Amino acid sequence: MNISPDQVNELIKNRRSTFPKQYAVDKKIDDSIIEQMLENASWAPTHKQTEPWQFTVFTGEGLKQFATYQAAMYKEKEAASFKEDKYQKMMSNPLMASHIIAIGMKRSDKVPEMEEIASVSCAVQNMYLTAEAYGVGCYWTTGGVTYYDDAKAFFGLTGNDKLLGFLYVGEIAVPSAAGKRSPISEKVTWIR
Repeated sequence: MNISPDQVNELIKNRRSTFPKQYAVDKKIDDSIIEQMLENASWAPTHKQTEPWQFTVFTGEGLKQFATYQAAMYKEKEAASFKEDKYQKMMSNPLMASHIIAIGMKRSDKVPEMEEIASVSCAVQNMYLTAEAYGVGCYWTTGGVTYYDDAKAFFGLTGNDKLLGFLYVGEIAVPSAAGKRSPISEKVTWIR
């Protein structure tokens, strides 16, 4: 391989969430970068080769369809606790992105559910790292309609499948701050 350990370490340490308000709204990411992100997602670990990830990509007019759908569902489901500002955010945030990738998990009975959630999460991390390598911003959110069972069908999911959120992707206009982590030594026990 032509990638040094230092390059991998740097890529991982520099990966950041970049939120929709940080995107250059008038700029679009080339579909080829999104396709590479998705291709790299497919190389995530997958027990028994279930490959549980299922992605739906929204761009162009599709972003408006996504925004309208999620805002309408929120208004319907949360009538008693409806908040106009949350509704407006659901309508406007998707339009700030170049692409939105719905993150689905197609459920298999071959492995425990947790293993498939872990696989899909690894797939999303692969997309995040690919975006970072291309200088593209992204943000994984479990907001919007993620937890509404009725929403699954809109994203091609059925039965025991799960909607695990959305990856917003956009051209970075305002970079995220440098990352911070507490020392790994505070979270690791070595037994020798």
